[in-house]
Amino acid sequence: MSVNLTCKLSDRYLDSNQVSSQRQLAIAVSASAAADGNNAPLNLCLVLDHSGSMGGRPLDTVKRAARDLVDQMYPQDRISVVGFDHKASVVVENQPVDRIASIKEKIQSLKASGGTCIDDGIKLGLQETSKGKDGTISQIFVLTDGENEHGDNERCFQFSRLATEYNMTLHSLGFGDSWNQDVLERIADAGGGAMAYIPSPEAAGAEFQKLLRRVQAIGLTNAHLILQLAPHVRLAELKPIAQVAPDTIELPYQTEGNAIIVRLGDLMTDVERVVLVNLYISPASFIASDPNTSEIPILSAQVRYDIPSQAQINALSASVEISADLVSDFAPQVDPQVQNHLLALAKYRQTQLAEQKLQQGDRNGAATMLQSAANTALQMGDRNASTILQNNATRLQEGTFLSEADRKKTRIASKTVLQTPPNP
Repeated sequence: MSVNLTCKLSDRYLDSNQVSSQRQLAIAVSASAAADGNNAPLNLCLVLDHSGSMGGRPLDTVKRAARDLVDQMYPQDRISVVGFDHKASVVVENQPVDRIASIKEKIQSLKASGGTCIDDGIKLGLQETSKGKDGTISQIFVLTDGENEHGDNERCFQFSRLATEYNMTLHSLGFGDSWNQDVLERIADAGGGAMAYIPSPEAAGAEFQKLLRRVQAIGLTNAHLILQLAPHVRLAELKPIAQVAPDTIELPYQTEGNAIIVRLGDLMTDVERVVLVNLYISPASFIASDPNTSEIPILSAQVRYDIPSQAQINALSASVEISADLVSDFAPQVDPQVQNHLLALAKYRQTQLAEQKLQQGDRNGAATMLQSAANTALQMGDRNASTILQNNATRLQEGTFLSEADRKKTRIASKTVLQTPPNP
């Protein structure tokens, strides 16, 4: 098990006559398939909201989706289930998936009552997950249908960050239309996972299965991107690093000596994580120190990661050196693949601006930004997202308020490339 690491500049040519030039670097990282085809066992915890608002069909379909998910796991995997309303309790203690009937019976015993305290659910989920984390790939699915009325959102974010420190990944699932997309997105982003939207009870099973397939593809964990910039290269000052695939997330970074460290988390064998780095390069500074070279070094990239199937930590990939060509007769030659990644990031940020303007009461400004995001999505070939964003821009222009469902569809459309649903 090892890492696939490839890097592409937005334009590999630099004007030697320019004092400073801006370039974006797309870094694609994934796990190579294990030689024996086997990954480490999955250690999955389901943290399920069973507050009063989940009563009836919503909770029934969530329980069915959870039971079906257990059927798709392997005997060597581990499962735990935590239920929460205004307090949390263990429904299924962390155990191997070898007594399926008993596990499913306990899931079925969940009853709807009480309020909602998401942070207590996450806290107990971390405790149960930690019991089976050695030699496994630890994942937590947190599902809720409402606001954290009996909890503290900051505690949610703290627990989510804590999960990553212990090499666990936390995903959030919003059920229905009353949950807070800002809170669930921050939970998923802080926990290194994905945010999913379950608009109706019928969609619960498909979203659970989609997320399960994602985590079953994980081969490597606790991955960190290590960048060493050349002396004449610097990061852009504002939000210089972002992930753009499989979903869009602004990524924080740290420095260790001269190295820039970016946490990536889990690496899948069939899905690349693509990170965009926004750089400023000074050809003049380089030419002054080395006037006879036409190739300018930009940076080196390396990945540090864990291999749970081999109980190995802090493995290092080979280092990849990135350089550009200095030319005096410069003409732009933009890489189309990197350009598409830039459009994905632009779509996300334009939609964020639209939401900010909507919160400020600037409906016209929000409509304009959603229109821009729709056009950006169309440019990158994401027609489904473009339709959602354009429809919402039109509603605002017509004086119609966006429903909670509209706003949640907008958030999901901003973060991912929406797939066309299969024909029934």
